[in-house]
Amino acid sequence: MADLGKGVTAGKLASNMQKKITRAQEKVLQKLGKADETKDAAFEEWVTNFHKQLAEGTKLQRDLRAYLAAVKAMHESSKRLQECLVDMYEMEWYGKDEVNSIAEDTDLLWTDFHQKLVDHALISMDTYLGQFPDIKARIAKRDRKLVDYDSARHHYASLQKGKKKDDVKVAKPVSLLEKAAPGWAQGILSAHHVAQTNLSRSQAEEELGRAQKVFDEINEDLQEELPSLWNSRVGFYVNTFQSVAGLEEKFHREMGKLSLNLNDVLDKLEEQKAGKVSQKTAAAVKSNTGGTNNALTPGGTGAPAIPKSPSKLKPGPPLPPPPKVTPSKDLKPENIINLFDDAFVPEINVSSPSQFEAPAGGSLLDMDFDALQSTSSAPATHVAPQADGTETAAQTAETESDAAAPSQPAETLPETTNGSTEDAEMPPGFLYKVVVMHEYTASDADELELKSGEVLLVVTFDKPEEQDEGWQMAVKESYWLENKDLKAKGVFPENFTQRL
Repeated sequence: MADLGKGVTAGKLASNMQKKITRAQEKVLQKLGKADETKDAAFEEWVTNFHKQLAEGTKLQRDLRAYLAAVKAMHESSKRLQECLVDMYEMEWYGKDEVNSIAEDTDLLWTDFHQKLVDHALISMDTYLGQFPDIKARIAKRDRKLVDYDSARHHYASLQKGKKKDDVKVAKPVSLLEKAAPGWAQGILSAHHVAQTNLSRSQAEEELGRAQKVFDEINEDLQEELPSLWNSRVGFYVNTFQSVAGLEEKFHREMGKLSLNLNDVLDKLEEQKAGKVSQKTAAAVKSNTGGTNNALTPGGTGAPAIPKSPSKLKPGPPLPPPPKVTPSKDLKPENIINLFDDAFVPEINVSSPSQFEAPAGGSLLDMDFDALQSTSSAPATHVAPQADGTETAAQTAETESDAAAPSQPAETLPETTNGSTEDAEMPPGFLYKVVVMHEYTASDADELELKSGEVLLVVTFDKPEEQDEGWQMAVKESYWLENKDLKAKGVFPENFTQRL
């Protein structure tokens, strides 16, 4: 017999084709109601559950793969973010090595999390779904064998029902043969017909038995496996989601520790930078004051701190040194006392802080009279010549004291630095005047360069919400009087000036 392929012969091919035709005929007869169909309601319910379980498992596998892809993407994003921090972190900053170590540990933690999800969830999921294709194929085979069994059963039943009809059909030819054939031949013909009928019935019965045996074997196996498979879904789902939840809990706990360590390093970096600025400021104050004279600074601690500039997100510029102390004139003790006798009663403006008020522990001898004399346009009080030298010295000190009186500038300053009067036109949004007490070097384009003694006209911000604490907007008085515009206005640290 011709071989049509590996393990396939023409006879086997014909047999398979005959089976398909027989099954098709049987299915048509069953649908038309010409033949009954073997039914098993319990098995049909198990098959329905099987298909439901397969659909649920397939969806879970698809979503789990999507989750792993998202974890992989988060790993890559986190890695790039950490690398960016490492690249920006300068060598002299605090915690450079710690930041590198945290970045490496973070990358390893993501890698371990992804791999364990694959091992404990995805591989287990693939194994669970791997058993469905085989069972699905066996269910389909059972359906085919059930059709074969029904077909063999119907064929055998039809032979049983047609036995009497066949005997009648054969009886007439036998009677004719008996007439035409000799007596010895009639027995042979009758025996041959009975043998053929018995052979067909025997073959049908044998085919029925074989079909039933094959069907029963497959059916019994599936009757045991399908319920067991259906019940196994509970344990599998519990194990899968417990694994994912446990791995997530451990991952986030460890990641939280790394994040806390990174936050601590950055906090200490901020403290380090703030400490260096303070050390530089203290050193500058000490070098300019000799480590003893703190009278010119608020609280006696040196130059005022610079508030945060509204144009920058980083700490303010380094603090400038305080102005040099101008030695006071040599005065006799009795002349210093004369400064406070009944003849010297300065006008005190209680509505504004004293510009040159000496802090606690200081004295008038420590005040910078030169800075005041260079900026104040208040005319010196004319003192008539005195014959007595002691009185002349006292009046001279009184004149200098009048020039440095803390409460006088706002009321006794009839002229500005360029000779203009206070009644001159003020810029839009004008609030008040201030005098510069400490020099300040601008560190941004929107800041004013301050020199000791300059007078500033403080104005309102165009956008009040942009004003930062400790900063004011102003234009130099000299510029305003000359140009009458606000093109040169800028911000300045308020604590570097004194309000007039």
